[in-house]
Amino acid sequence: MTGLSLGEKQFIRGGIAQDLRSDGRKRRTYRPLYVETRVIPQANGSARVRMGRTDVIASVKAEIGRPSPLQPNKGKVSIYVDCRELSVALQRCLLGGKSGAGAGIDLSSLILVEGKVCWDPYIDGLVVSSDGNLIDAVSASIKLHLSRAFCFAALSNTGIPRVHVTAEESGEGQPELDISDEEFLQFDTSGVPVVVTLTKVGRHCIVDATLEEESQMSSAVSVSINRKGLICGLTKRGGASLDPNVIVDMISVAKHVSKQLIDQLDSETSAAEAIEEE
Repeated sequence: MTGLSLGEKQFIRGGIAQDLRSDGRKRRTYRPLYVETRVIPQANGSARVRMGRTDVIASVKAEIGRPSPLQPNKGKVSIYVDCRELSVALQRCLLGGKSGAGAGIDLSSLILVEGKVCWDPYIDGLVVSSDGNLIDAVSASIKLHLSRAFCFAALSNTGIPRVHVTAEESGEGQPELDISDEEFLQFDTSGVPVVVTLTKVGRHCIVDATLEEESQMSSAVSVSINRKGLICGLTKRGGASLDPNVIVDMISVAKHVSKQLIDQLDSETSAAEAIEEE
């Protein structure tokens, strides 16, 4: 993005102060949201989310793997985006800590044979175009498939085949597996959160900041919140410090906005799936 003139900066900041942003939105309003599902036929699941001119795709591919010796009763889910900082933030917000605690998907459901065989879903995020608020957009495309109605569109309609263990080897040997071509698994991902980012510009906080608005921010806080309104994670960026009371207010706004975002994702996903069935 080219540098903004002093007049443009003042226009952006003045509009936010008056609760009337450059594109006509209020401070707590997201841009129009558009959803497409199953946009990559080769993947087990995929979803595309557009928020204004921010356009992202998430896809899921599942491979047979081996559980970690430290967690023999849990599978693994990995998230990769072409920005490492974004990958790490999404991994923490959506999939819990390294122990799996707080994960929106039951990792034990990915186990085929404890300690020996599991499903390893890989979630790839692709940024088609960026006009701000990437973390919210990518998390939404992931949830669209991870949680049946969305923030993770990519795992709920994922076609992961059902696997039958035909013969189990003793010791360290790998069991014999029969992978079905007709039966598919559905994982309960209803606990996967959405991410709502509050960006502080001047004295006010806004949701779904554009790239121009982000250029004027002092700090931003991303809060991951599940369907029950529980806080699953929080990350901050930007050098400016924040008063604890301001962070509490941000979290309160994020919880309120998350309900609207989840409802919108549910509605858009249902509409996208209805089109596919026609």
